Amino acid sequence: MDQVPGSPQEPRGATGLPVCYRHPDRETGITCTRCERPICPECMISASVGFQCPECVRDGSGTGHAPAANQPRTVAGGTVTADPRLVTKVLVGLNLALFLVQLAVGDRFTDQYDLLGRAFVPEFGSVEGVAEGQWYRLVTAMFLHGSIMHIAFNMLSLWWIGGPLEAALGRARYIALYMGSGLAGSALTYLLEEPYRPSLGASGAIFGLFGATAILMRRLKYDMRPVLALLAINLLITAFWPSIAWQAHVGGLVGGVVIGFAMVHAPRERRNVIQYGSCALVLAATVIMVLVRTGQLT
Repeated sequence: MDQVPGSPQEPRGATGLPVCYRHPDRETGITCTRCERPICPECMISASVGFQCPECVRDGSGTGHAPAANQPRTVAGGTVTADPRLVTKVLVGLNLALFLVQLAVGDRFTDQYDLLGRAFVPEFGSVEGVAEGQWYRLVTAMFLHGSIMHIAFNMLSLWWIGGPLEAALGRARYIALYMGSGLAGSALTYLLEEPYRPSLGASGAIFGLFGATAILMRRLKYDMRPVLALLAINLLITAFWPSIAWQAHVGGLVGGVVIGFAMVHAPRERRNVIQYGSCALVLAATVIMVLVRTGQLT
């Protein structure tokens, strides 16, 4: 006998919540407004009222493609794509490729692109750093790592939380979140760290993804305890592990929370203005921190 959508007989997870009809391993509290089947963030498509599942969107269009004005949208208003993890795959691949370059070329390559405030570098025979106008280090440092364990931990975290978040936000918004969080982490590190101490890693951007994930889960009324516990553990490690640049983690987390809140809570009629305005706000704060620190060092 077929189950009636929304009926007590539908499959449920360990906590008693229904599971997504397309992903039985994912519990959810959201249902399609048309067929009432449970849907997870990867499957939900923004509708005029609530969310719809992919099948209802396709059936409602009469063809496999909705008109341009009614293209399926993610919970944040992004375009639904065939591969919702594409950007995450590219980011992981880019980080791994640059790590291989670091191993092949050595410290000379890393020292030229890591985050350095201002220091004399014997290899180059000159003073190098962001304060010397090398602002590119704020970006390039986000894609470099210091060890196999360092990149392994960061890439696993990026894959676990980045993919679902990309599916929920859409590619453009996900890229804006990742880069905005990473730059905020780099800028706070530059502002507060000793200028001669190099810093590198994707942790700032990843902490931004953590913050945005917490905001999204609260918006969807998911159980936030797992992500909050994981975030608390990471913050404790940050606080008590002396070699970790806590400034990058805190800066990235704050940037991710600000951008993430705007991404998932912006009203439909002003969505783009608020979402990308929050990115501009974080970028402006980044520029201010960089200018203040540069003024102190020069």
